[in-house]
Amino acid sequence: MPDDLWPAVHAARAALAADLTSLDEQQWAHPTLCGDWVVEEVVAHLTAAASTGTVRWLTSILAARFDADLHNQRRLAEHRGATPAETLDQFRSVITSTKAATRHTAAWLGEVIVHGQDIRRPLALPTTPPVEAVTEVARFFVSRNFTVASRSNTKGLRLEATDGPFESGAGPLVSGTTLALTMAMAGRAVYCDDLTGPGVPELRARCSS
Repeated sequence: MPDDLWPAVHAARAALAADLTSLDEQQWAHPTLCGDWVVEEVVAHLTAAASTGTVRWLTSILAARFDADLHNQRRLAEHRGATPAETLDQFRSVITSTKAATRHTAAWLGEVIVHGQDIRRPLALPTTPPVEAVTEVARFFVSRNFTVASRSNTKGLRLEATDGPFESGAGPLVSGTTLALTMAMAGRAVYCDDLTGPGVPELRARCSS
């Protein structure tokens, strides 16, 4: 994907870092929408993603015998500080990084946007990523399964954003904000609550499976 998406990646990281600055100890340990990970673990994961180039990623995934969960846990532990403050400092240090395991820049923009909302929604933090940036992620997500089964989740459905130009597919309609559509494509079933249309029950079932 084009290198001109890197400024959007950097802006998304900076916005998340700003939100994290005001968190207390309890919030850092709060559950997120990302499986069993708490806030601090998601932040450490984002730092790891921004610190891992292709060679390092290949070495790590081979060492983990292609177990993505084990690979992620090892890299997370590597980039988690002794305290939440240290974890945040490490994340701040990679805000402007252009290091990535692949050249799919839209995927790494999606990594920050999706995980940012994994944190924000449970904590009721109001920051919303720019529609223009989320649109790039939505277009990438419907084009392929990458780190999430986004293309499979939307197969046979018509998606239409109510706040931007994104639209895709044919079939039962699912409409809502670009962010809600993108998060649902990423498997976050709670965002189906923000969507309308006859295709929502099918999308929710796919997110929950």
